Amino acid sequence: MEFVLLDFADVPHLQRFLFGLFLLIYIIILMGNGIIFLITKLDPGLQTPMYFFLGNFSLLEICYVSVTLPRMLTSLWTQRRTISLVACATQMCFILTLGATECFLLAVMAYDRYAAICSPLQYPLVMNYKVCIQLVAGSWISGIPIQIGQTCQIFSLPFCGSNLLNHFFCDIPPILKLACGDTFLNEMLVFTVAALFVLVPFLLILVSYGKIISTVLKLPSATSRGKAFSTCSSHLMVVALFFGSGLVTYLRPKTQGSAGTDKVLSLFYTIVTPVFNPMIYSLRNKDVMMALRQWPSKHLTWKN
Repeated sequence: MEFVLLDFADVPHLQRFLFGLFLLIYIIILMGNGIIFLITKLDPGLQTPMYFFLGNFSLLEICYVSVTLPRMLTSLWTQRRTISLVACATQMCFILTLGATECFLLAVMAYDRYAAICSPLQYPLVMNYKVCIQLVAGSWISGIPIQIGQTCQIFSLPFCGSNLLNHFFCDIPPILKLACGDTFLNEMLVFTVAALFVLVPFLLILVSYGKIISTVLKLPSATSRGKAFSTCSSHLMVVALFFGSGLVTYLRPKTQGSAGTDKVLSLFYTIVTPVFNPMIYSLRNKDVMMALRQWPSKHLTWKN
């Protein structure tokens, strides 16, 4: 009826330190992504498709990390690591759905850069407000039915023997290890869904950037090439962080000794990416940096 999430139980002397560390990380994620979300909604200079998608991406990062970190912080503080079967299934469903949303949204952001750089004259028509809303809405909801189905299918398996989950949240690989009987068909389904929701968007991103690079290299001036590459570099860094760890976690062959590796990789796509997202997009983007500098003075002016 319940699992025991071991998270960092193997280092009992570091529990308070880890609690403080992850609490600080959670606050940084909420503040950093929250600021990016607010300025993309409020600053008149950032009312473009690129920043509309960025604002949604920052909101997604807040939702994504809030599914795992608060529960892990509670576990580190209280040392109570049990989680009911229903709560575990609910957490997994949210993680899978939001993970699928992140894959689709990163692909949409790559398409936006492709349209802006490769078809600049048609860009306002191609990426109008209605299209942007449809792309974002599709990213948020398209994974819901499949991920609910996948979660129900995994938790319909019989679980017997150990209920110790060597992870810090309810993820597919450690859950399947606790299932009784043959899980080959379940693993194949996980592989198929991962290929659909992770590999396909990743390939679309690669194709988009292949065309972008080809177009940029044909630009006459070094300044134009540098400006075009600078608008894409932030997105590429986030793509590398998220998809790199996600592809290895869900598409690599499973081994008996992979639990520790799964935990480390999961930290990357659930915590590291949301931490670095606001830093990458703010420090490497002149428009965002300018909006951040001007926002406090504008806010004071409005209040006065």
